[in-house]
Amino acid sequence: MITEYVLFNLPAGITRDEVVQGMRDVAPRWRANAELIRKTFVYDAAANQTGAFYLWPNREAAERAHDEAWRQRVLDTYGSEPVIKYFDTPLVVDNALGQTIESPP
Repeated sequence: MITEYVLFNLPAGITRDEVVQGMRDVAPRWRANAELIRKTFVYDAAANQTGAFYLWPNREAAERAHDEAWRQRVLDTYGSEPVIKYFDTPLVVDNALGQTIESPP
């Protein structure tokens, strides 16, 4: 598994309510992505940034989801280019599901 960290700047003056509504608006699209294991939206009001942590089976799945069309939508919607980092994720402790998920070697 891999964790993908995506972060981008928000336009000046955008409110938390607007940011959260944007998250709600795209949530069904992410729910429909069969490769996505988990997505955690994040928002930093002080830095005027938002993004997400994604859990994927592999980097290829992440790159398919965050292709040039997706990057262009972020640029068109928020006026900034997303910054993306990838991390090997050998183990996930999920207390809400009562599971420990281990990535195959």
